[in-house]
Amino acid sequence: MTGPACDTGRRLLVPLYVHPAVDPQAWTALVRAATRLDGVILNAADGPGTRPDPAFAVAATRLRCAGVPLLGYVDTGYGRRPLRAVVADIRRHRKWYGVDGVFLDQTAAQAALVPRYRRLAAAARLLGARRTVLNPGTYPDPGYAEIADLLVTFEGDWATYQRAEVPAWAHGHPPRRFCHLVYAVPHGRADDVARTAERRGAAVHYAVPGAGANPWQTAPPATATRKEHW
Repeated sequence: MTGPACDTGRRLLVPLYVHPAVDPQAWTALVRAATRLDGVILNAADGPGTRPDPAFAVAATRLRCAGVPLLGYVDTGYGRRPLRAVVADIRRHRKWYGVDGVFLDQTAAQAALVPRYRRLAAAARLLGARRTVLNPGTYPDPGYAEIADLLVTFEGDWATYQRAEVPAWAHGHPPRRFCHLVYAVPHGRADDVARTAERRGAAVHYAVPGAGANPWQTAPPATATRKEHW
């Protein structure tokens, strides 16, 4: 990891799913918040797209120079997407944007597909990705925790997050291995997400006020260099 931990000891994994040309200020905010970030997920077009995007390349370079680890977004279709297509996306992210690792989204959760994701993680490492993040968005079979460097065990809205539970097996792993991504967070409750994630054994988190089909379109004040609340 690059950069010191923030003053709370917690760090942020940022899925900023908005084009840098549409909201350049959001991307600039991430550069300013570099020392608080566990990583930023690059998602040009539900993946790397079909050709390099100059705006994303510039944004990636600025973040890299600021010491922010970069992860390339790759959709795995809950294990249904062909392995060749997934590996091709990993290769494009590495070649076009120089990402440090991969964010394998829509990860399956059942035990039967653990070997498939083990192969994907191995392929990513062979292509030079130093970090693999798996996002089933829920607690999966424990086998996935042995594959991922970071496992996203919650992705959902604030109301659901308050009721979420942690299975017993997760307590046997260090908090740095788990991440919670929470959207539709009410005004003034971002710190509650951070505290709840910590209490549930997840050292990495992210909270945004957005909702709808793509709640990850803005960088909230939590990425500012001073502590703020939305």
